[in-house]
Amino acid sequence: MSFQNSDYIEVIRATENNLKNVSLRIPKGQITVFTGVSGSGKSSLCLDTIAAESRRELNETFPSFVQQYLPKYGRPKVERINNMPVTIVIDQKKPSSNSRSTVGTYTDIQALLRLLFSRVGKPFVGYSDTFSFNHPAGSCPRCAGLGEIRELDIHKLVDFDKSLNDEDTIHYIAFGKGGWRWIRYAHSGLFDLDKKIKDYSPEELDLFLNSPQIKLKNPPSNWPKTAKYEGLIPRMYRSIINSEEGLLHAAVLNPMLTMGTCPDCQGTRLNEKIRSCRINGKNIAEVGDMPISELAAFISAIDDPLAVDLKRELMRRVQALNDIGLGYLSLSRGTGTLSGGEAQRIKIAKYINSALTDMAYVLDEPSVGLHPQDITRLKNSLRHLRDHGNTVLIVEHHREIIAMADHIVDMGPMAGSHGGEIMFEGSYPELLASDTITGRMLRQKSAFKTQTRQPQGWFPVRHADLHNLKDLSVDIPHGVLTVIAGVAGSGKSSLMEFFQTHCDRETIFIGQKNIGINLRSTPATYLEISDPIRKLFAQANKQNMQLFSFNSKGACPACGGKGVIVSDMAFMESIETVCEVCHGSRYAEEVLQYQYKGKNIADVMDLSVEEAVDFFEGLPFQPQLQALNKVGLGYLHLNQTMTTLSGGELQRIKLADQLHRKGEVFIIDEPTDGLHLDDVHRLLKLFQEMTDAGNTLILIEHSLDVMKEADYIIELGPGGGEKGGRLLFAGTPADMLSAADSVTAPYMKESLPA
Repeated sequence: MSFQNSDYIEVIRATENNLKNVSLRIPKGQITVFTGVSGSGKSSLCLDTIAAESRRELNETFPSFVQQYLPKYGRPKVERINNMPVTIVIDQKKPSSNSRSTVGTYTDIQALLRLLFSRVGKPFVGYSDTFSFNHPAGSCPRCAGLGEIRELDIHKLVDFDKSLNDEDTIHYIAFGKGGWRWIRYAHSGLFDLDKKIKDYSPEELDLFLNSPQIKLKNPPSNWPKTAKYEGLIPRMYRSIINSEEGLLHAAVLNPMLTMGTCPDCQGTRLNEKIRSCRINGKNIAEVGDMPISELAAFISAIDDPLAVDLKRELMRRVQALNDIGLGYLSLSRGTGTLSGGEAQRIKIAKYINSALTDMAYVLDEPSVGLHPQDITRLKNSLRHLRDHGNTVLIVEHHREIIAMADHIVDMGPMAGSHGGEIMFEGSYPELLASDTITGRMLRQKSAFKTQTRQPQGWFPVRHADLHNLKDLSVDIPHGVLTVIAGVAGSGKSSLMEFFQTHCDRETIFIGQKNIGINLRSTPATYLEISDPIRKLFAQANKQNMQLFSFNSKGACPACGGKGVIVSDMAFMESIETVCEVCHGSRYAEEVLQYQYKGKNIADVMDLSVEEAVDFFEGLPFQPQLQALNKVGLGYLHLNQTMTTLSGGELQRIKLADQLHRKGEVFIIDEPTDGLHLDDVHRLLKLFQEMTDAGNTLILIEHSLDVMKEADYIIELGPGGGEKGGRLLFAGTPADMLSAADSVTAPYMKESLPA
């Protein structure tokens, strides 16, 4: 198949992942939405083929020296792509959670604010750099610009019942006997190395713990000539606690520290001199703490002629964040506290002001974490990207985003090996009239479930004041399915965090955070069914179990059990190829001669979960496989690398691992993220079964379909950030329709059958 039309991106015969020889034309300058059930091939086509090839070819335009510093993209399995624009992927990966990174620094608004204060702030205290909490001239000296102090508990660091000659007297890296940090105390000549710390005289103890850097008068011969002696506590703060090393070894360090707001700067991170500079009565720290929705009014009120150009640039950036529904955030908010959806919307706002045109923007489920009210703002921002002369490609399940598309590509028919085909291409009205799963689900409007469960008791929450919660008191029902609703930033997660801390029952939290995955992690290893499978092979063939592990004796000698060979091309991009010896199976050839029920270990591990349920029928670990099937992951292969899974898929694997529990309290954070409407209904059926089994389920959710299946709804709001944190409604879904304060009620009414 060949197309010759520059108004289209032309994909010719794509076979990446589960794609089955897919060819299509995607109109440029329009919004195209890719739909289909989870695992049907949407991301494989949009992200792993189109975006990956664009970025790979763009990188190849740079000199080889530059390429070594760029991200590495393998060549996707596609014959060719014609008329490819430069592609920008706007995904949900959060910026690194560096303690010095904030919404203001990430969006570059903070840099413009610093310039503004250096020009028009009174009194003049310095140029723009000095207004940065990351600059020595601007940062608070006590907390080094972190806004919080970490007080060291010296008794958790030092064992006072031991001497410096004992093992593990100072419990931190390189302070052990013989370590390079230990040497600075042992070789100083200041201390009796066999004397217990608790027996030091007051002078010795003060010298050991608190001495500033000093040059020793008559040091021993083994003391370095230029070295200075420094007490343990100032040294810990200078070189470890207030440095990158402290972040790197936080797991070791944090148990020794007590965290709190810095009393000198009150958490603003800036020193007193910088805080004395004001514009219209506010300093830069106070402006940074404002909700972005209020920041626009502050900027507009500045009338100094020196601020004209800066005001215009600041307003463009602030307004873009406001327009996309992030007005509740403040510039001082740490990027590590943002959700994936918030991080993605910040990126969208950043590109809205870009002067670039004729680009292709690829978005991975931008509706994630959004209340129906917020979707309207998102739609306006996506149209803005398109109308600037760009092509917008969106992987999405949300009804409203699908409805706004100029063009729709529906993948299917099912997931995994049962997917990878184009089922439909066309407009939204045409999709509604089609017989695809997506078309049928979009035509349906579900009603409230006929009967709600009665609570078996209540969990009282009293005077919750965490983050933006406003002295909130509410009773959470026991033994039923409850949804916590509200717009983005309204306090839903804060309420659940407070509830977990104060609940007298243990709770099981299932979120979408990383679950410690790597190249060798698979669904089989996570659910701990690899060992039982290896045991079956060992018993059937009278061999050692380790022979059937690709992480042990059974590994292919060529690739070490990875299934791929990574060739380092020095300055050029590394090339990843399927291992020619094991052909990607990961196992040594001699291992594959052994069989169980007619299959070797590589064949069995390559089974899909669906196939494995039948293959291992009646065996003790079959329930784990059935659990994966129940959460809609039957299309995954037992040996699939977990690094290839989405956040939603990882969350459902966690859920599958907990399905056997009864009488527990589950808190599940937005479980329908990344799910097709058909998958949502399957998951809802599972949640009803879990509740019937005696569990209490509390879902943080935006999906109206999920709310209609709940027994009880608690809604927070009315807005996000400081405008949220209040109780708007608590009761049954049907009662919500008549709740005057509910933000969700109008959308609920609209979603019901006529």
